[in-house]
Amino acid sequence: MSDGGITMWFSEQTRLLALVMGCAVLWSLESVLPLYVYEKNRLRRALPNITLTVLLVMTNLVLSFATVGVSNFVVNRKLGLLFLLPTLPTWLTALLGIMALDFFTYLAHLLMHESWLGWQFHRVHHTDYEVNVTTAFRQHPGETVWRILWYGLAVAVVGISPFVLVLYLTISTLNAQVEHTNIKLKESVDRVLRILFVTPNMHKVHHSREQYQTDTNYSNIFSVWDRIFATYTSTIDFSRLRYGLDGFDEAKKQTLPALLKLPFSVNA
Repeated sequence: MSDGGITMWFSEQTRLLALVMGCAVLWSLESVLPLYVYEKNRLRRALPNITLTVLLVMTNLVLSFATVGVSNFVVNRKLGLLFLLPTLPTWLTALLGIMALDFFTYLAHLLMHESWLGWQFHRVHHTDYEVNVTTAFRQHPGETVWRILWYGLAVAVVGISPFVLVLYLTISTLNAQVEHTNIKLKESVDRVLRILFVTPNMHKVHHSREQYQTDTNYSNIFSVWDRIFATYTSTIDFSRLRYGLDGFDEAKKQTLPALLKLPFSVNA
């Protein structure tokens, strides 16, 4: 197996382990310290999200080898913006690579909201009216492809190594679960953390049913992108916040077949 193949195998194994362990721990915390108390049949309601998570992992397995291949290509030939800089410490190069990946992820997310076609796929994620840890990977395979293409673009433009790519994706996997988890977090703690990082309270606003709130807080790991590009909102009123999208609360619209067909239902 090539170095790229080994890296990709390690990446997927690590991310899958992080996903499973993270979900188990956070699912338990949701039971003890819930932000919102939802109705019963929790596992049954989560089944579409869990199935979409499996599809996400499978899509990543198929396409991520190409992303690592691009990474190996640009690094071996010293292509990309990082190679235009003077020699930097390894830790700083890694940090710049992670920041670059996070910025491209921000752009990918923003464009899914701002473009008609992107929203057709991304609204699958936003139709969940009970946001919890399983919502993190409630993602249509079409959206997964879109996100991987942006990872590849970041790698090609910046010159990011396979190791940094793996590291970023692993951190992103864990952070996605945390920021969607249905747990109470003290506002004073959350306020300090979100100076630099996306926190559960910050991201919950993004899942608001009100579009003026939905179209804010696009950042993935670092909150600075929303502050820089004026897409940040600090308004958080959990007594009034309602998740989901109008017109999608019916049980028949929350099934797996309905969610998979949603991007192709123009009038839905």
